[in-house]
Amino acid sequence: MGTGGLALRLCRATAYVALTFLIVPLQAILLAIKSPWSRRLPRAYHQICCRLLSFTIEQTGTPSAVHPTLFVANHTSYLDVPILGSVVEASFVAKAEIAGWPFFGMLAKLQRSIFVDRRPRRTAEHRDAIMERLEQGDSLVVFPEATSSDGMHVLPFKSSLFSVAEYRPHDAPLVVQPVSVAYVRLDGMPLGRFYRPLFAWYGGMEVAPHIWTMMGLGSLAIRLNFHAPVTLAQFGSRKALSEYCHRVIARGLASALAGRDAAPALPAKVPESAEAG
Repeated sequence: MGTGGLALRLCRATAYVALTFLIVPLQAILLAIKSPWSRRLPRAYHQICCRLLSFTIEQTGTPSAVHPTLFVANHTSYLDVPILGSVVEASFVAKAEIAGWPFFGMLAKLQRSIFVDRRPRRTAEHRDAIMERLEQGDSLVVFPEATSSDGMHVLPFKSSLFSVAEYRPHDAPLVVQPVSVAYVRLDGMPLGRFYRPLFAWYGGMEVAPHIWTMMGLGSLAIRLNFHAPVTLAQFGSRKALSEYCHRVIARGLASALAGRDAAPALPAKVPESAEAG
């Protein structure tokens, strides 16, 4: 499992850029005319990107078919976006600074991402923006860790974005589905600690060198575990819902990294720690 050659990197990079420059104007037109295909095209784009990068997605569980659904996932890398985007038809809730990134900021806008400022004084404003999209029937993906990790552990969740779960689009409870994302194998071999940082993007890693290195690697297998959908009514508070999602996702990640098919199911009830709080 080497880092790959220059030819592989150039081939993948060229194919990715060519595909993207074909899709960008088409998606811009679809958004301008408010076509329903503007919601569907990003998923097809991400599916092709995953094939170009030799990603194999192993899916456990079934994504919620309810629109809207709030998908809650752990966050390891910028690669989580094409991986999840290839499976679910949804937009992403992203950090505000991503909107200003060259190239990737443009792609995020074309996928109708919602950009949020993590400062508490802006929480209500962003909650309103999210609720507006949910009212339109748009499913969303949120990474409540608010940053990426090493892919071995799930960082504590920021419960503020779970406040949107209190909203009832079209007077129906909002469906919340936890999703565990695990990078499990490289070229058929378990992805060990040495190779994991070549895919996981966290800490002070620079984006461009990380992407260039990743482009030269082999076939990556990713396990997506879609856990049972829940609603806020089953927990009574967003804190309890946040804690439950964290536990479910962490167990799913640990199970996938250990090579098990699925984690044991957890009862959808308020954790005692949350009741005490």
